[in-house]
Amino acid sequence: MTELHQAAAAGDYDLVEDILKRNICNPNHKDIDWDGRTPLHWAAAKGQAETVKILIENGARPCLRTDSGWTPAHFAAESGRLGVLRMLHSLHAPIDKEDVSGDKPIRLAAIYGHKDCVKFLEIAEVESRDFQQMAELRGTPLDDTDEEWEEKKKEMEENK
Repeated sequence: MTELHQAAAAGDYDLVEDILKRNICNPNHKDIDWDGRTPLHWAAAKGQAETVKILIENGARPCLRTDSGWTPAHFAAESGRLGVLRMLHSLHAPIDKEDVSGDKPIRLAAIYGHKDCVKFLEIAEVESRDFQQMAELRGTPLDDTDEEWEEKKKEMEENK
């Protein structure tokens, strides 16, 4: 776990900002000891919306997934972090990807009884699809795929 992971997990915005300014840690580093979590996954799980924002503004890729296929939106939905889900959505982060079990963040929010998150995600998923379609029509590339995870997923499916 890098210093940036620790600062994000602790919710220490000032330290996260300092580390990013000094460019001493890769904001997309996946911690193999924690299922491949990035600092952004930690910030999302802990409900740190402003930390999520600064991480993304400084190069953190919100499409990166853990070994089980979770995006930051999955962690926010599981924990009922509506503010983080709103922030992720406002930054056009993927909020409707399926994990290895086929669960999207909206399903996790429902399982854990976070009705406000479910209600938000119902609308946000439609808006995200519309945004993706518009970007595709305009030829605007979106950073919505974790290529490394897609390869692992493909290997898992082939080995079944």
